[in-house]
Amino acid sequence: MNPQIRRLLLDLGPLIAFFVSFQLFGIYAATGVFMVLVLASLAIGYWLERKLSVMALFSAVIVIVFGGLTIWLKNDLFVKIKPTIIYLTFATVLLGGLAFNRLFIKYALAFEFEMPEATWRLLTWRWGLFFLFQAALNEFVWRSFTTGEWVAYKTFGALPLTFIFGALQAPILMKHMPADK
Repeated sequence: MNPQIRRLLLDLGPLIAFFVSFQLFGIYAATGVFMVLVLASLAIGYWLERKLSVMALFSAVIVIVFGGLTIWLKNDLFVKIKPTIIYLTFATVLLGGLAFNRLFIKYALAFEFEMPEATWRLLTWRWGLFFLFQAALNEFVWRSFTTGEWVAYKTFGALPLTFIFGALQAPILMKHMPADK
């Protein structure tokens, strides 16, 4: 199987199962299913690729902590703010890194692309601001709509927005992709 498709399935699987579980059993069961499948996805990904991304590991820890709080305290607030925490952390790391002349996005993508510092800096700004936007949007949606509508947004809104934004960055990346890729 193509590694990109496999990665996409490992990333999307838990989210789709979260949505379906919510429709069938409610937010607490869906949160439990999501937690188990995120850990399974992490383990399968490691087994197949023999590496763990820092972002995936961080996200899994946040899922377990906030999902655990949701189930233990029977309060769906924690699962709703989890994406905000993740987005704000990514934005802080990226934009905060700029303040110290650290281009953390480069560490994640440098094995695929060879770009000038100015291009890495531009991508860092773009992704940092995008994550701030996603955090604000998540806060707006969970505060303004029902839990079911938030789950639908989380599944069919936030992720497609990320894919679309990523696709809009493709021209910059393709310009700097080595010829053998």
